[in-house]
Amino acid sequence: MIALLTISYWQINAFVAFLLSAIFAGVLIPKILLIAFRRKLFDEPDERKIHHSTVPRLGGIAFEPVIIFCVFFLLMVDLLSGQDLLLNEFSKNVIEISSGICGLILLYLIGIADDLIGVKYRAKFAIQIVCGLLFVMAGLYVSDFHGLLFLHNVPAWFAIPLSVILIVFIINAMNLIDGIDGLASGLSGVALFYYGFFFFTIEQYAYSIIAFSTLGTVIPFFYYNVFGIAEKQKKIFMGDTGSLTIGIILCLLSIKLANSPVEDCTNCNPIAIGFAPLLVPCMDVVRVFLHRLKSGKSPFLPDQSHIHHKFLKVGMNQRAAMLTIISISVFCTLLVALGSKIINVNILYIFVIAAYTVGNCWLSKKIKEKNIEW
Repeated sequence: MIALLTISYWQINAFVAFLLSAIFAGVLIPKILLIAFRRKLFDEPDERKIHHSTVPRLGGIAFEPVIIFCVFFLLMVDLLSGQDLLLNEFSKNVIEISSGICGLILLYLIGIADDLIGVKYRAKFAIQIVCGLLFVMAGLYVSDFHGLLFLHNVPAWFAIPLSVILIVFIINAMNLIDGIDGLASGLSGVALFYYGFFFFTIEQYAYSIIAFSTLGTVIPFFYYNVFGIAEKQKKIFMGDTGSLTIGIILCLLSIKLANSPVEDCTNCNPIAIGFAPLLVPCMDVVRVFLHRLKSGKSPFLPDQSHIHHKFLKVGMNQRAAMLTIISISVFCTLLVALGSKIINVNILYIFVIAAYTVGNCWLSKKIKEKNIEW
């Protein structure tokens, strides 16, 4: 009976975290739209961008305050009701979660500055490195590769700088994949549901609540981003504020899950399940980086060589391209996460990377057949 009551308690908290975040974000985003149009804070169209109308790019402003409010509101209700289960869960991970909140605030502020006045990429990189160092100080770094690249436990002098690079890489992957309506929010929504479910399964309830609370903020944004009509002043982009916020939260969740013991991960490979939902945006960043270097362009300057641009150039509309990429991500996530029970993690990653490369080569061939410059 006690076990059933405990399970019900955590199910209720996870659901309330999601529901509260969705409600508050759903209320806040229209207010942000109103302010953006009154103050003329738009993402203006140009030759590089896909949209043709003025659209506010401040949707991500809603993310951080809603997430933090909902998590601490649940903590307050938990204590006022005479419970301390939720407080105990967060207390067990207080150093790690504190580092995540510190990084979240830093990236939220730099994101707002970038969306309003523009920030050079060097400054953003510097802040992202600081966030990586905060994670490392809290002990959130990958020290066991669980057989990936045939490595297991590695020394701190190798694990720490590599983890900082990994954190910067993931943050930028989420930032750069935000190129068409619903793509970044759709991919992150899938990842957040995955992390929320997995953390709930392994009884890491604090991280599960963070994941579901973040998921709740993404759902209303997805609606306005995908189904909102620009001409009716109902459409909004997440901007760097949103993509950087989502990026740092996904770093927190992925590294924490990758550090979980094998026996807690239902015998799946922790390094596989930790980063499985991030494979598509991460592979796309690597491919774009190499493509720009090959073309003699700066790898840090924007262009139209991302996977979503390729789908558009072969004739897909934005929504079809978005759904296709999200479906690919779901397939890769399930394949790597579930396949790691029975297949070596190196074989899984080689297969996914090879399949992704073949798919990109096929798209490039189709683009050349259409004589489209990209």
